[in-house]
Amino acid sequence: MSKKSSSKTPSRGYSDREVETRELRQVFLIVCEGEKTEPNYFRNFRVSTTVKEVDVRGFGYNPSKLVEKAKELKTEDDYDQIWCVFDRDDWPKQDFNNAIANAERAGFKVAYSNEAFELWYVLHFEFLNTGLPRKDYINKLDKLLQHKYYKNSDTIYEDLENRQSTAIKNAKNLLNQYNPSNPESDNPSTTVHLLIQALNQFIR
Repeated sequence: MSKKSSSKTPSRGYSDREVETRELRQVFLIVCEGEKTEPNYFRNFRVSTTVKEVDVRGFGYNPSKLVEKAKELKTEDDYDQIWCVFDRDDWPKQDFNNAIANAERAGFKVAYSNEAFELWYVLHFEFLNTGLPRKDYINKLDKLLQHKYYKNSDTIYEDLENRQSTAIKNAKNLLNQYNPSNPESDNPSTTVHLLIQALNQFIR
């Protein structure tokens, strides 16, 4: 006579709790095209203890090379979210769009700006849907901030923090103007707000 097999529903144990904790304790890798401007901004986020780590690095690479560097770094740690931050700038059009597609194929997220990262700063003050040369963003920020804007500022995050919800709203509205979207020619446009929203889930 065959033995009757008994099936038991396993009780919730340590492994289940470990998975839940892992989901809460995110590890971010943010790789930036700029060596100082973007890293200085993102390093000033006051994330809560539910974030194990926010690893921000600046390389001075073109978008395609930056994505390849992110792939290399992915093998070095167990990251939950990997973000590539880069500008349209003067990079070849094909390089810009290919870098976005390559990053997404690798499972990375992209926070791009066309044409410059400073567009994200300007959107804290006003909606802007006219493309500007890079130097004009600097001049505009001098006026909006009411003091000299320095690209490598260590205080820019604090200067803008209380206007962040306005910037997110303006960035969303700006993206909605492009249908269909073509990042290399959508000037101005930015997806930096997507990274901001991801970090803000863990703000203290």
